[in-house]
Amino acid sequence: MLLGVNLTLLIGPTVPLPATPDIAEALQSVSVTENDEGRSGFQLVLQVGRAGPTDLLDYALLLNPLLRPFNRVILMVLFNAMPKVLIDGLITNQQFSPGNAPGTGTLTLTGEDVSLAMDMTKKRAEWPAMSEMVIANLIIASYVQYGLVPLVMPPPSIDQPLPIERTPVQQGTDLDYLKTMAQRFGFVFYVEPGPALGINFAYWGPPKRIGLPQRALTVSPGPETNVDNINFTYNAMAPTIVDDVVQDRLTNSSMPVMTFVSQRPPLAAMPALPFQLPNVRTSLLEQSPGLSIVQAYAQAQAVTDKSVDSVVTAQGELDALRYGDVLKPRGIVGLRGAGFTHDGLYYVKSVSHTISRGQFKQRFSLTREGTGAITPVVVP
Repeated sequence: MLLGVNLTLLIGPTVPLPATPDIAEALQSVSVTENDEGRSGFQLVLQVGRAGPTDLLDYALLLNPLLRPFNRVILMVLFNAMPKVLIDGLITNQQFSPGNAPGTGTLTLTGEDVSLAMDMTKKRAEWPAMSEMVIANLIIASYVQYGLVPLVMPPPSIDQPLPIERTPVQQGTDLDYLKTMAQRFGFVFYVEPGPALGINFAYWGPPKRIGLPQRALTVSPGPETNVDNINFTYNAMAPTIVDDVVQDRLTNSSMPVMTFVSQRPPLAAMPALPFQLPNVRTSLLEQSPGLSIVQAYAQAQAVTDKSVDSVVTAQGELDALRYGDVLKPRGIVGLRGAGFTHDGLYYVKSVSHTISRGQFKQRFSLTREGTGAITPVVVP
């Protein structure tokens, strides 16, 4: 029991089951890092030692088949009677340190979320007459053994390929191809566990900058404070617009392609675009043969949207027990007590959880496109 927090570890080769007593007792600490882009990861630190005649040949935990690489691991916390799945992943690395004194040995297991399985095999595949949205659904559906449920959002423009003109071709892993397609629209791809055990939502779409905010982060010297420390960075070199000319594949004519502002849902009262104009970067579109004007505009807008996502970055640390909840990435959260310039809503880009006996710490990274709060208050 972690002062109101129960940690549950499930582990096994195919269907993970609650950890056996010897593993549960040996578990010293847990670390989980969740990102809105790229794979999330975890690390388990277990205490190892030799306690009897059965350990004469080797350490018992090292021989335990449940701890083998590529076994599945699910970590869940029961926080104030509410279950929160932190990660559903696969073991990829073992590190053993025997120690110099009895009981000081450690076995460290490191792993990544189940999207790792999508990055194991490089392949060549054709997807005739299929848009990116259809391809994403089909790829995700082929990993049903990991409980993946497709959650694919429609892109801002769909350029349906005609077999007589072009055929989308995949060269690489499924994960690489999903990310490549997502980048064309400024989208992200990630696998999010839960809320049910063994079920994972494979999200392909824009960053989730709308919805109900999580419990507010409070920065103040009073009793309402739930953030241990926080700092803010403004990157004036991030905003980028596109100003280029492309040759349309369909009409064979040269047409201008320009972007001016981000199309993301706003989180800041004074976004870098357009407030920072004319002091912004101007970029050319990466030239790809056979682009239509629709594809060119989609890729140009993706460049601008992506560039302003992290103009303002807030990084900090909190005690989850004092915060009263588990801060999760890939959503929005309110911040108060830092002044008008930095108060307001932020997108939660990443969260790192560190859990040990009696302690639950979280490090977080928040982003948005500019300064100033767009709401007078935030959800407490």
